Amino acid sequence: MKILVIHGPNLNLLGTREPDVYGSITMQEINEALEQKAALQNIELEAYQSNAEHDIVTKLQQSMGNIDYIIINPGALTHTSIAIRDTLLGIDVPFYEVHISNIFAREEFRHKSFLSAHVKGVILGFGLKSYDLAIESFNK
Repeated sequence: MKILVIHGPNLNLLGTREPDVYGSITMQEINEALEQKAALQNIELEAYQSNAEHDIVTKLQQSMGNIDYIIINPGALTHTSIAIRDTLLGIDVPFYEVHISNIFAREEFRHKSFLSAHVKGVILGFGLKSYDLAIESFNK
């Protein structure tokens, strides 16, 4: 099984960006923990981060036929990107939407996701555990 993890805009700043919201863990630490967890389950994992919507769309399109599942934390693009939504629907790869924080306990504009209605599941508010839960869910 092969899983693609997509990290959206500003997730490269984890560890220093709003630690009261996102904690002190870095994106690199998240990726390393996910790779270790995936290896224990014989899962091949590829992590990708971009601050550019078009790069994420391209990466998703390139994954068609090469990836079994996607875990995506689209960051702020959750609330704005119809392009990412359309791409995920177009490539027909099952995916989970994850968020480190509870987006519903934050600003009102974060309460709307263009992806949530089309996912296998939404996991949010558990920090790094949000990603772990997504990986565990694919094996059930």
